[in-house]
Amino acid sequence: MESESESGAAADTPPLETLSFHGDEEIIEVVELDPGPPDPDDLAQEMEDVDFEEEEEEEDGNEEGWVLEPQEGVVGSMEGPDDSEVTFALHTASVFCVSLDPKTNTLAVTGGEDDKAFVWRLSDGELLFECAGHKDSVTCAGFSHDSTLVATGDMSGLLKVWQVDTKEEVWSFEAGDLEWMEWHPRAPVLLAGTADGNTWMWKVPNGDCKTFQGPNCPATCGRVLPDGKRAVVGYEDGTIRIWDLKQGNPIHVLKGTEGHQGPLTCVATNQDGSLILTGSVDCQAKLVSATTGKVVGVFRPETVASQPNLGEGEESESNSVESLGFCSVMPLAAVGYLDGTLAIYDLSTQTLRHQCQHQSGIVQLLWEAGTAVVYTCSLDGIVRLWDARTGRLLTDYRGHTAEILDFALSKDASLVVTTSGDHKAKVFCVQRPDR
Repeated sequence: MESESESGAAADTPPLETLSFHGDEEIIEVVELDPGPPDPDDLAQEMEDVDFEEEEEEEDGNEEGWVLEPQEGVVGSMEGPDDSEVTFALHTASVFCVSLDPKTNTLAVTGGEDDKAFVWRLSDGELLFECAGHKDSVTCAGFSHDSTLVATGDMSGLLKVWQVDTKEEVWSFEAGDLEWMEWHPRAPVLLAGTADGNTWMWKVPNGDCKTFQGPNCPATCGRVLPDGKRAVVGYEDGTIRIWDLKQGNPIHVLKGTEGHQGPLTCVATNQDGSLILTGSVDCQAKLVSATTGKVVGVFRPETVASQPNLGEGEESESNSVESLGFCSVMPLAAVGYLDGTLAIYDLSTQTLRHQCQHQSGIVQLLWEAGTAVVYTCSLDGIVRLWDARTGRLLTDYRGHTAEILDFALSKDASLVVTTSGDHKAKVFCVQRPDR
């Protein structure tokens, strides 16, 4: 679900007059990086860059001059501290997922426990259209690489795709119980993992389909690699498979001691796709070479590592890896744990660099593109920004009255969009004195 938020600053996005945007400011800090030793498997593989900005904008130019007006489903303020600029309040139950359109970052799609999904405008919370027809909680939602299509998926496995400009449904499919869903980074191709172990891949809207059969257990998480030719999928039995999307066969399978000792919860890749990071309820994060399929590093929180007599079952009940990701400008990785620990690891030395404690469990983390700043959202309803170089908390944003369940970051890092168990989605304007 993740989506996506990993591309560079959207310099071509016009400023929204109703919010304080910072997309036209440059990050002037230069970080000198020690090149360090080469990766263990000489992973400097040439990869094609994914360019989300190739095509010309086709927006109708109505971004400027919007006026915030009271309207149904949009709440301007709440009692108590609320740092948000806009609140979207049309959901009637917990809001599980959010994604931003990658081309302009002006639209959001959210899905919730109310069996509903909505596409709405970030600047003022105006509803564009409802993605109607779901009969179970909408747990996955996202825009295609060119922002022309939006897909929603519910827990029962019903997936639907709409064309954004016409607001018309153009494709639907009923798969098994849905675990994850993701668009291909450069084509109108949708991938999803289901509880029967299958990973599905469809061309949209013509519906051409290919399946990748995993073990007889749920495909719990997945990610298309940046080259668009491979995908990494994690499974409930702890195994990891790197699939060739064209040939339909697994290139590498990691199982036993190479895999995890519990269900996988999350997976991420670095910018060039040479490294993969996997997380599991076994509290381990594994660094894998995408080229060789070999584990080249294992990270565990120090609190667990210092208790060797702690059994696997006992450990997994109290803690797990919930989210992880790579920094794009330094050899760092961040791992977020259910016990509230944010661990920053140095990939060059494979050592723990900083440990940042939250008051409650971390739900998700995202790195800001082009900086060493990592964003976290947690069960206490707060978004926090951390400087990964120092481990220092930069700022936090409040406004939700329940746990945050998902969040997205605009490409220029000027906006954070959150969803919560309080039935709300919120837009926060990020203002930092260090940029």
